Amino acid sequence: CPIQVKKHQQSVVGFLEANRISFQEVDITMLEEQRLWMYRNIPKDKLPEKGNPLPPQIFNGDRYCGDYEAFFQSKENNTVFAFLGLSSRQSVKVGVHTPRKGTD
Repeated sequence: CPIQVKKHQQSVVGFLEANRISFQEVDITMLEEQRLWMYRNIPKDKLPEKGNPLPPQIFNGDRYCGDYEAFFQSKENNTVFAFLGLSSRQSVKVGVHTPRKGTD
């Protein structure tokens, strides 16, 4: 559901901005190369049984952190910095692979 994807995307981006974690949002709708990179770099055991993984997918450099559900769980458990592979409040470039902003 594209509206839900957009809400999830906004939730992740909003958290990163609020916590001053620098990140790069990658638009996978326009960049086939980025989409393929994302699919290749998600561990096999994290891929859905059918279809492609839904954005947002979160990476710290080349390290896969997880999808929105994993992000949400870490937020609920107050372990987001560990989820992102950061020591608390450390600023690194976190990649958030998302569909184009205008998509809904």
